[in-house]
Amino acid sequence: MRVLIVKTSSMGDVLHTLPALTDAMQAIPGIRFDWVVEEGFTQIPGWHPTVDRVIAVAIRRWRKNWFGSETRQQRCDFKREVQSTPYDVIIDAQGLIKSAALITRVAKGEKHGQDCKSAREPFASWFFNQRHEIDKKQHAVERTRELFAKSLGYEKPATQGDYAIAARFLSHLPADAGQYLVFLHATTRADKHWPEEKWRELIGMLSTTNLRVKLPWGAEHEYQRALRLAEGFPYVEVLPKLSLEKVAEVLAGAKAVISVDTGLSHLTAALDRPNITLYGPTDPGLIGGYGKNQFVLKAENNSLENLPAERVFEQLNDVIFANKDQN
Repeated sequence: MRVLIVKTSSMGDVLHTLPALTDAMQAIPGIRFDWVVEEGFTQIPGWHPTVDRVIAVAIRRWRKNWFGSETRQQRCDFKREVQSTPYDVIIDAQGLIKSAALITRVAKGEKHGQDCKSAREPFASWFFNQRHEIDKKQHAVERTRELFAKSLGYEKPATQGDYAIAARFLSHLPADAGQYLVFLHATTRADKHWPEEKWRELIGMLSTTNLRVKLPWGAEHEYQRALRLAEGFPYVEVLPKLSLEKVAEVLAGAKAVISVDTGLSHLTAALDRPNITLYGPTDPGLIGGYGKNQFVLKAENNSLENLPAERVFEQLNDVIFANKDQN
C-alpha cells in the first residue's frame, strides 16, 4: 500500500504525525509513505523508516508573490510532482483549506481527512472523499493516530505512540553525550520567552556541577541572545548554526533539556530525552510535549516573568536524578 501524507507545518505538528506512521507500519506490513511538507521541515519525514519520498512545498514563501512568474512555475512543478504517483490513500492531516485545495485536491487517490466537526477549518472537509470524525478532546498526536487508523482501516493502539526516530540518532551520539544540558531559549512569540536574566541565573546555579550547557540558535537575533546568555560562563557553549538533523544529534546526546514552548521542544520529546518545558500563556494540555520523560512547568498567571530560576533548577535536579541510570 502506498499512501500520501499531507502535513505541511509547523515543526511540532509534523513531529506529532510520526507516531501515526509507526502505528500503520505495525498494522499493515509493507506500507510505504510519501509526504508533502513545507520546505523548511523536509528533513523530518525522512527520519521515519516508512517514508520513501519527501515532497517539498513552499506555500509560506509563495504567498509573498503568488502570481509572480517564478512562483507560478514552482507551483506547476510541484503539482506535476504530486501527480506523478497514484496513491491508494491520501491522508490530509493538516485540516486547512489551503492545504486541502492546493495539495490534497490535485493528488491522485482516495482522499481522507477530518469531517467538518473535527477539522481546524471545517470547509477543508469538502475536498475529501472520506471524512472521519476525530475526537477533539485528546492530544494532537492521538488525534492524528486516530485519523490514520480510520483512514487505513485498523484499530488505533491503546499504547503510547512511538515516534520511531530515536534509534536513528542513538547510533551516532556525540563523543560527550550525557555530559551536557541543552537550553532551548528561542521561540517565535515574545510572551513565550523566559527572561534572559532568569536563564543566566539558572546557568549560574550550575557552576558547582560538572555539566556544561549548549545553546543552539537559528536566526541572528537568537545567536545574539545566546551570546548574552553565555557571557562570563566558561562552561556554556554557543553552538555554530546547525541543520535540523545536526541539532537533533546534539539533543539526542543531552543529559537533559530545558526549553520554552518551541518546535525543538517537540523534537526533544520525539528523541525520548528528558525535557522540562516552560509554559507561560500557552496551554500544554493538547499540544504539549508528548512522549517519555516530558515535564511541564507552568508559570503563575500565565506569565514567564513569574517563573523563578530556583523552581526550574529544583525540577532539573529531580529530572537528572530520576534519569541517572539512563544516561
